[in-house]
Amino acid sequence: MKILLFAFLVLMAFSLYSQNYNVSLIPDSLKENANAVIRYEEYHISIKSIDRAIVKHKYAITILNEDGNGFAEYSNDYSQLNSLSDISGHLYNASGKKLKSVKKADIQDEPESDGFSLHQDDRIKKHNFYCNDYPYTVEYEDEQEYKGIYYLPYWQPVEKDKISVQQDKFFVETPAGYQLRYKQFNYPNAPKLNEAGSIKTYLWEVDNIKAFEYEPFQPAYNEINPSVYLGPTDFSIGGYTGKMDSWLNFGLFQNTLNKGRDQLPDNVKLEIHQIADKISGRKEKVKALYSYMQNNTRYISIQLGIGGWQPFDAKFVAEKKYGDCKALSNFMVSILKEAGIKANYVLVNAGKKIHKGLNEDFPAPYFNHVIACVPDGKDTIWLECTSQYNNAGYMGSFTGNRQALLIDEDGGHVVRTPLYTSLENKQIRKINASVDVSGNLKADIITHFTGEQQETEFNMIHYYTKDQREKFLNEMFDLPTYQIEKVSYAEKKEMIPEVDEILQLVAPNYASITGKRIFIHTNILNKSDVKFKAEDIRKFPIVYPNAFKDVDSIAISIPEGYVLESVPKNVIISNKFGFYSVHYSVIGNIIEVIRLHQRDAAIYPSTDYPDFAKYYADIFKADHSQVVFVKKTE
Repeated sequence: MKILLFAFLVLMAFSLYSQNYNVSLIPDSLKENANAVIRYEEYHISIKSIDRAIVKHKYAITILNEDGNGFAEYSNDYSQLNSLSDISGHLYNASGKKLKSVKKADIQDEPESDGFSLHQDDRIKKHNFYCNDYPYTVEYEDEQEYKGIYYLPYWQPVEKDKISVQQDKFFVETPAGYQLRYKQFNYPNAPKLNEAGSIKTYLWEVDNIKAFEYEPFQPAYNEINPSVYLGPTDFSIGGYTGKMDSWLNFGLFQNTLNKGRDQLPDNVKLEIHQIADKISGRKEKVKALYSYMQNNTRYISIQLGIGGWQPFDAKFVAEKKYGDCKALSNFMVSILKEAGIKANYVLVNAGKKIHKGLNEDFPAPYFNHVIACVPDGKDTIWLECTSQYNNAGYMGSFTGNRQALLIDEDGGHVVRTPLYTSLENKQIRKINASVDVSGNLKADIITHFTGEQQETEFNMIHYYTKDQREKFLNEMFDLPTYQIEKVSYAEKKEMIPEVDEILQLVAPNYASITGKRIFIHTNILNKSDVKFKAEDIRKFPIVYPNAFKDVDSIAISIPEGYVLESVPKNVIISNKFGFYSVHYSVIGNIIEVIRLHQRDAAIYPSTDYPDFAKYYADIFKADHSQVVFVKKTE
């Protein structure tokens, strides 16, 4: 009776609330800084068994202005493992009057293309009322059936800036004896629990969350807003069962998916031994076999059912010459095994803006990529198997500096991928330039990039067309107008990759000539454009996502007939935010400048913001300083 009463009260409250979407009922505090307001949202997850769950989702969002239109579109995906049905939706005007309802024929149903998969069964349904009479409210509801609970939805009421939340609820129902695991972020209380008969219900809820504005260098959204992540203990998916109560058990399940998928054809075994048996050093063998894998495969994703988590076997990759990250990493591990070298399959959450990786105390399948590694303590060799060009051992900004899950015979082990500091991420640039009597600049530029700083140039070498590269180069520098006349690249394949770039650049009217004076910005290509207002109120911590070291050596010759009038003072700034220095010298008609800027990845509290703003203001001022010459008097 208690559980029935609890469910009845929930449904009644939602029903009553959902009948009135008059915008006047939104508190003024929720409209401030907001483009949209979530009026009401309810996620309802009902776990029926270890292989089945029902997910119901209903929400209403008021769009306040044109910038909020992106929140108005309905979108949800489905596949072999989770169906999607019972989609309904309504459009309301500012007074809460219903104007339209969703028609089945208006719902788009299309493949969910990721731009690189050859074939996948994921599809997506979309709908949009395309209203532009502000403010307006959209309400949508749908239902999904999960055929397996390996992966469960998470709850994050605020996923972007400029949106506020009036009321949001997250219900999870489980059989009374089921062990649900969950992890909360920025949610101070335990969930409300209700247990009666054979059902246990968890409830998380938030009210009246004000919209916030994006702050540069802020943490990820899920680190600063309330969120709840779910993880099953026992689960079943695609005919496989497992436990997720520890990373060891999680890894054992992955072993079950991978079992028997490391067998190679005889011809490939022969090719492997022809390469490896001639090489004595372990590291050199790995590099040679990695190159073999790169030269004989290409990355193509195929995602069908359990194939989203299970790799195609090594024979498939050997015969088809392609595979996704799972298949290619499994293939690489299999190759190394044949050569007598132990290697491991590694699950990772990849992305340039993702630096934390997994949560060590909460096993859950929040991974989007697979890599391989050859373990050996500090000399562990990491292998990105989806690239035909990457250097053996280099992870970079896509998979570096985060916790990942290494799959071994005894299960899963939490490991950390390589961290790249300012010692590895360098940009060393030498510029020899001249300015003519009209202020036009010509410059020969040699830049040596290493580590994460070479990734843009690496991509230009291997993935850009000539036209794309020329377009990028002629738009990348902060100059009013310029042209790249010549460009060439050379790369060095090491554990920390290196790229040399040689440019010839012309910039008309670079120097300002006013009367007898000529004004020259000496920092030609690497001026800081970061500037903050020290008086602003900082809400979130300051996150430096990456490390770098820039050294610029610049020599600029000016026309004869001028004498130095003023030169900026040398600057040295050294504090916890980084190190910056610039040194000037003028000998005859040649200006020489040496600039250095170095920082490492770090997190600082919001209370450091005034000093942080001053640090960048001082750099901005120094980088935009000018040397002034005046014509000699006759």
